[in-house]
Amino acid sequence: MDFSFDTTLKTRIIFLQQLETLSLEQLNAIPTGFSNNIFWNIKHVVVTQQLLVYGLSNLPMQVSETEVNAFRKGTKPNQEATKEDVELLKNQLLSTLEQTKNDYKNGIFKTYNEYTVTTKSTLTSAEDAIIFNNFHEGIHLGYILALKHLI
Repeated sequence: MDFSFDTTLKTRIIFLQQLETLSLEQLNAIPTGFSNNIFWNIKHVVVTQQLLVYGLSNLPMQVSETEVNAFRKGTKPNQEATKEDVELLKNQLLSTLEQTKNDYKNGIFKTYNEYTVTTKSTLTSAEDAIIFNNFHEGIHLGYILALKHLI
């Protein structure tokens, strides 16, 4: 799983760079034809990783229920992100990954509720979720790069 965690880390460093270099206005901009913004896409990947790995393993998540409800699949930005929101997300990008790595190495993922993702693949373990998560984060990285060209 080291390769999977390393891949996630590299993607999240790219997300972190976006949060550090784009203005709040750019992070919140929703171009015509899009339903979400850069901030939403980055927060969404953190929330989704927590749902796929922890939620489906019946373990407590490192994000709040409020965050889950605002950034889960099928949601749209319901308010503009603030500087405080950006700072929290910058911390969560790396802290949630580090916690997941530690929890995986400590063997806390014992059970898993199978879940079929939109690609019609069925996740049957936390390992599957960790691997699939990289695919998911890559999709959202693509959205972010497209959004950057339009803002």
